Amino acid sequence: MIKIKVINGVYWLDIPEANLFILCGCPADIIKHLMKKGFIVNKIADGMSYETGPNAILLSDVSSQNGSFSNLAEFPILQMLYRQGMILPGHPNNTGLKPILIGTSTQILAQSEYIYRGNYGLADKKEITSAGIPADVAEEMYRLKMKFAFNHIRKTEELIDFCIVEQEPVEIRNKVFVCRKDLNVYEFRYKDNKVEIDLNLGPLENYEPPVYLDFHRIKREYFSIIHIGDGDGWDVHRPCMASIISYRGMLYLIDTGPNILQSLIALGININEIEGIFHTHAHDDHFAGLTSLVRSDHLIKYFAPPLVRASVLKKLFALMRISEERFNRLFEVHNLRINKWNNIGGLEVKPVFSLHPVETVVLLFRAFGPEGYKVYAHFADIASKETLKKYLVEDPDANEISGKLYKMINKNYIVRADIKKIDVGGGLIHGNAEDFINDTSKKIFLSHTHSPLTNLQKEIGSNATFGMEDVLIKSHQDYSMKSAYHYLRNYFPDVPAYQLDLLLNCPVLPFNVGQIIIKRGIPNKYAYLILNGVVEFIDSKMGFRSILSAGSLIGEYTAFTQKPALRTYRTMSYVNAIQIPIELYREFVKRTYHDVKEFLRVFENRLFLQRTWLLGEMVSGLILNNIARNMKMKSVKMNEQFVSGKEPEIIMLKKGEIELKLDEMLVDTLNPGDFFGEESFFLKQSNLLRARAIKNSEVFFIPGEELSKKPIIEWKLLEVFEKRLQAFGQQFNG
Repeated sequence: MIKIKVINGVYWLDIPEANLFILCGCPADIIKHLMKKGFIVNKIADGMSYETGPNAILLSDVSSQNGSFSNLAEFPILQMLYRQGMILPGHPNNTGLKPILIGTSTQILAQSEYIYRGNYGLADKKEITSAGIPADVAEEMYRLKMKFAFNHIRKTEELIDFCIVEQEPVEIRNKVFVCRKDLNVYEFRYKDNKVEIDLNLGPLENYEPPVYLDFHRIKREYFSIIHIGDGDGWDVHRPCMASIISYRGMLYLIDTGPNILQSLIALGININEIEGIFHTHAHDDHFAGLTSLVRSDHLIKYFAPPLVRASVLKKLFALMRISEERFNRLFEVHNLRINKWNNIGGLEVKPVFSLHPVETVVLLFRAFGPEGYKVYAHFADIASKETLKKYLVEDPDANEISGKLYKMINKNYIVRADIKKIDVGGGLIHGNAEDFINDTSKKIFLSHTHSPLTNLQKEIGSNATFGMEDVLIKSHQDYSMKSAYHYLRNYFPDVPAYQLDLLLNCPVLPFNVGQIIIKRGIPNKYAYLILNGVVEFIDSKMGFRSILSAGSLIGEYTAFTQKPALRTYRTMSYVNAIQIPIELYREFVKRTYHDVKEFLRVFENRLFLQRTWLLGEMVSGLILNNIARNMKMKSVKMNEQFVSGKEPEIIMLKKGEIELKLDEMLVDTLNPGDFFGEESFFLKQSNLLRARAIKNSEVFFIPGEELSKKPIIEWKLLEVFEKRLQAFGQQFNG
């Protein structure tokens, strides 16, 4: 047996004698990693070219780690079935063996439903009508779904074998056995060989993106399109098809594919700057980054027709047991009417039904400016005109609704736009560039493909490189200074505007990628208000690193203590920040706060919170200030036992050591910065876990109202809750 690390939390286990090639760990875009590292290569047999690759997947015990999905088997399974040929009639690799999913019963069940939803979306007419679609239209949509499925909706177990693993060794295939040793730790045995696989990510680790992205400094325009992806789920060089719309300086995503957070960082955008997302459909190359959007400290607006959102929710519930009620706590949901212009604060969007195996819309955007309307058309994923004719016109079961759909879709395909981005992936379920050969749009971009463009395609449309920005309506104002006032107003809510102007009048400095702003151990002369971009702070002595959002003030420690900086602040992207002299900032605080002692208490609490895993990442100064102001400290003597209150709250350890027990079972041991009480956010019942101080300790009680409806905080609470449930064999269903 050969074990090879692929990326953090993912391994390749090679057992050629048993014809087993196991992908251990399955985060987003893992297929691209396997392609780049040579685990998937092209092979020719019997005159046929196809790919090699894994034939089994070991799943993580937990659905997400450090904010990202851990189990996204949709594309790896597709690669096995179609690109390896395991399901194709007459293919040399179709030997009757199916792909294997290995894992706990909880995760096997979740992946089975998730893959089913990835294949079919809303899988029956009742689910379609429940999304507000009239019965006769739902009937036609279901007919089209069946056509894509070759008239047979298959259960996942018809395509895949399941190997459920608990503590006892289980045979996978050909005398290869696996058993579960601990949370996310598995042992494989073959003959006299043993190999241990640990799928756990470390506290500071993340799943790495397969594509390196250049850094860009973008400008927030009145109406512009920022290109952030034009590949597909198989393209090893480019992110999946997506765009960002800048409208009046606000940023909106169109779809959220794998590793969207890394794409945003490369553009100098932190997640807290995203106003909303427009969602086209639930395939992983447009869906897998959805968990990254909950790493925001505010509710990002979610725009989609109810039909699309219903499909997304079915898939999300399968993966994470996230109900519609909880989804509404993580996003601010807005329904879009199909085939109508929807006005969103002046930006208008029209979703149009698109023929695809799952519920999908293409999107038209327009905004009014000095030269009238400017239009952007985002066409992902679309069917070719040949497929449209075959299914909507020439099919014997086509009806009047089929004809209306055909006319509507064709009419919108040929609409003239200032910029049009189209899916040219080809095949049965993607678009054809040649269908747009006579399109009169000003600029056409060809997207959603991993293949080089042909000469004919190059005559039809252009390529968009990552970070390229097309300006439709230019801005003549600086939106960053509006943000600066908003940040300071949130930071100092009771301070008169003229006092804030004292700080706003300081210069704005640009910083390059990887530049140190403040260095640990050196007194800094300035404090900085981060306007945009991403900044990390590092304390190598404590082994700590975290990420700050726009609106964060840094360098205050020196202002109040006149001591050297405690940590290093370093840019992860291009950054703009207001540079405030330390003396000016210190005088500002003295003038505006009568109770400086209380201000310093809140400041010290905030410093502590910034060093914690729960609150140290992408949480704005306003939220940290409110939490720091309202949390209460209590001393706890050694061996003293206590529980969280009846209302939602978190108990966070400041000093000492605490053990958590469920009845007599040890669930966790807490060190400074750790917490408990998360079950009070997800269950009507609280006080499940009892705490006992192992040594004299100090704890903070943080009211739940300060943490609720802060997506990044609730998501982290959910991750910890799920891990602790797994520790005593339970499953969360809410």
